[in-house]
Amino acid sequence: MAKLNLPTLQTDRLTLNKVSLDDAPAMFELFSNEAVVAYYNLAQFSDIGQARTLIEALQSQFDANNGIRWAIRLIGSSRLIGSCGFNSFNERSRSTVIGYDLLPEFWGKGIAFDAVNAMITCLYKDQVIDSPINRIQADTVPGNDASEKLLLKLGFEKEGLRRQSGYWKDAYHDLNCFSLIKSDFLAQKT
Repeated sequence: MAKLNLPTLQTDRLTLNKVSLDDAPAMFELFSNEAVVAYYNLAQFSDIGQARTLIEALQSQFDANNGIRWAIRLIGSSRLIGSCGFNSFNERSRSTVIGYDLLPEFWGKGIAFDAVNAMITCLYKDQVIDSPINRIQADTVPGNDASEKLLLKLGFEKEGLRRQSGYWKDAYHDLNCFSLIKSDFLAQKT
């Protein structure tokens, strides 16, 4: 079984590190925001206990070598302003599915790009997983134009629509599937 590592990542303006229970108030702020969860597979939080439960679930997922979630923080600040990571890892197919979120006050500033780019670079070059990854997938709900624009800017290719592939908030959801293959990523970085 693959073993996951959770390194601290740095960009020019961001630190990505482990989400902890100390982040529960910020995680609650994030997921109680209607705009953040509009396309998310989580219902809007109404209680800080939901944030604590989510953080504990993320830690359990990491402990089971099934996923990683980094807190996104501005350099010099301990405040969580978003998160990014992967929620599943398929060792046999050497693939993973990523996700990300950010408080609306930080939208449109390139922060999500910096964070997700750092995460992808780490996944492909620094071996966060002791088994190589060849494919990174991201799914978006149609209409989430900002997320799709971000993925395309990062070099992902849109593969198509998976009809009624998701179910949450008492409804089926179509999902646009995007992928980034390791050889394509490395070619664009040279």
